[in-house]
Amino acid sequence: MEKAYRIKRNSDFQAIYKNGKSVANRQFVVYTYKNRDLKHFRLGISVSKKLGNAVTRNRIKRAIRENFKVHKQNIIAKDIIVIARQPAKDMNTLEIQSSLEHVLKIAKVFNKKIK
Repeated sequence: MEKAYRIKRNSDFQAIYKNGKSVANRQFVVYTYKNRDLKHFRLGISVSKKLGNAVTRNRIKRAIRENFKVHKQNIIAKDIIVIARQPAKDMNTLEIQSSLEHVLKIAKVFNKKIK
């Protein structure tokens, strides 16, 4: 994912946590915040060390990033933070994709219906 689509600064994360809206399911928590400056979404991913070793955490992050790449054209211009919860570590990529799409639909980040 290109640099313009990333949230990296701690101050950006804190602002979204403080001012944004959160939606959750068992596997993920999603914070969204309306971004007035950009015409595209930005993504921040948080996977705690409690979820497992580096291999496990990176596998989860790759699956999340891939899901956003697939739906790149259908996502509204918002700042989005995805936090992985404990059950996500036992899921395969397709299950992660399905669960993430579910929570993103609830958060209303898609600009049209996704199957």
